[in-house]
Amino acid sequence: MTLQAPHRTTPLAVHPIPGAVLTDLRALDDAGRPPVPRTDEEGGAPLRCCLRHSEPSESIALVSYAPLRRWAAETGADPGPYDEQGPVFIHAEDCAGPRGDDGLPFTAAHRVLRRYAFDGSILGGRLVETPDAFAPALTEAFTDLEVALVHVRAVEYGCFLYEVRPDVRKRPAGWSRPGSPG
Repeated sequence: MTLQAPHRTTPLAVHPIPGAVLTDLRALDDAGRPPVPRTDEEGGAPLRCCLRHSEPSESIALVSYAPLRRWAAETGADPGPYDEQGPVFIHAEDCAGPRGDDGLPFTAAHRVLRRYAFDGSILGGRLVETPDAFAPALTEAFTDLEVALVHVRAVEYGCFLYEVRPDVRKRPAGWSRPGSPG
C-alpha cells in the first residue's frame, strides 16, 4: 500500500519481513532457536512473510523476531533498550510474499502504531481502533520528519505485524533524512 504523508515527498510503503531475513529465521530465529513447523489446522494465523492470514492446513512456524534490531543493523542506528524480540508467524517454507497492493493488512482489530526515530528510539505510539483510521494515523505519524519507521503491532500481545516506512524506490533526487548531509 502506498500512502502519502504531508510535508514529505516520498510515498510510504508496507514491509513484510524481508526474504533474506525469512531465510535466516527458518534456520534459527532471533532467539537462536530452530523453528518447529506445524500444520495450521484452523487457519487464521497472521503471517508476517506474506501479510495475510494462514489458510487451514498450511505449514507455518512461530519464530522469535527482532525487527528493530534488524533495521538498526541495516542503518547503523542503536536502539539501546528499545531492542526487543517477539513471536511472529511465518510460512515454514518459502512463499511468494504479499499478493500485491491489497491495502493495509491486519486492520480488522485494534492495533498500535509505534513510531521510531532514525536513532532507534521510540517517539510515541497510537492506538488505532477501526480499519478506516489506519491510513490517516500513518499519514499523521509521518508528518513528523523525525519518524524513520512505524511498527504496526497487535494490541493483545504487542506482537510485531509489519513495518511502514518511506518507499526508498520512490524518493526524489537529493532526498536525505533530517540531520544528514545532502
